[in-house]
Formats: sequence, C-alpha cells, structure tokens
Amino acid sequence: MVYKLRFVQTFDKKNEEAFWALEKKFMELEEKTPELKRGNRYVPMMGREPTNTLVWEAEYNSLEEAMNVIGLLENNDEHSELLQQQIAYMRDTYVELYRLMSWSE
Repeated sequence: MVYKLRFVQTFDKKNEEAFWALEKKFMELEEKTPELKRGNRYVPMMGREPTNTLVWEAEYNSLEEAMNVIGLLENNDEHSELLQQQIAYMRDTYVELYRLMSWSE
C-alpha cells in the first residue's frame, strides 16, 4: 500500500528569501541523508492554500516507513537546528498522511 506524507508550511512573505535559503539547506540535508528520502516541494498556484505556502511531500510503500521517517526527522540534530531557524518565518504548519485508495485490495 502507498502512503503520502506531506508537510505544509505557510511563511511570512516579508521573510520569503530567508525561508527559501533555509529550505535549500533542508534539500542538501535530504541529499546527504538517503534514509530521509528526498521529497518534492510545491508552491500553490491556485487553491485553498495561499501562494506563500510550501508543500513538501513524499510517497512511502508502508505506513511503518512513513512513520519511521517522521521519527528520523525528530531525532536528526541538523534537521532540528534548521527547523528551529525556519520556525521564526512560519505562520502555520501541519502534517498530513494519506493512504492511496485501491479497490483491488
């Protein structure tokens, strides 16, 4: 079964450059830490979320794998340090987890 993990972060427009500079560091961390799995990043063009929102998402083959990644992030000192810096620019953040629906199961 496939699961999609999403992190949604709305940031202050006035701090956009600093927010994206830190996000680049998160990308570098993903590249050098394969067990974190590189996610895709999206910025809304239209929809419910404002354009000053980052949506990070990645797919996993099991619920256990998705939950393990959350644990890895919580226990990664470099990730925690970057997140503490980025929180200063955030207005809102939340986590979503989806299960792919399949009627053939």
